[in-house]
Amino acid sequence: MDIYHAWCSLKPGASDTEFADKVAAYLGHLKQQGLIEGWRLTRRKLGLAPREFGDFHIMIEVRDMAQLETAFQRVASRRDPVEGVHFAVNSMVTGATFALYRDFPDAVRHRGEEKF
Repeated sequence: MDIYHAWCSLKPGASDTEFADKVAAYLGHLKQQGLIEGWRLTRRKLGLAPREFGDFHIMIEVRDMAQLETAFQRVASRRDPVEGVHFAVNSMVTGATFALYRDFPDAVRHRGEEKF
């Protein structure tokens, strides 16, 4: 499983619960279309994270890079219905930072013949 991470804060005046609802609509749409496997929205607690990470953390799970690429292509098309739900989230955030991680060890990892 690959996990696409996004950290962000909200623009001044943006509602945190409205943001959560819009994230649910956007990522729920992607999941319903089979473009992602799952997702999770979390919020920094007690200020315990680097400031540059922002207040919110979104984790999007995909089977593999092929599924992630298909999701990116759909979102990049900028066509409704995905454009509307993506814009609803994106218009509320500031300072977004992204990362891509994978489960480890990988399911394809063979042990015993490594050269490094």
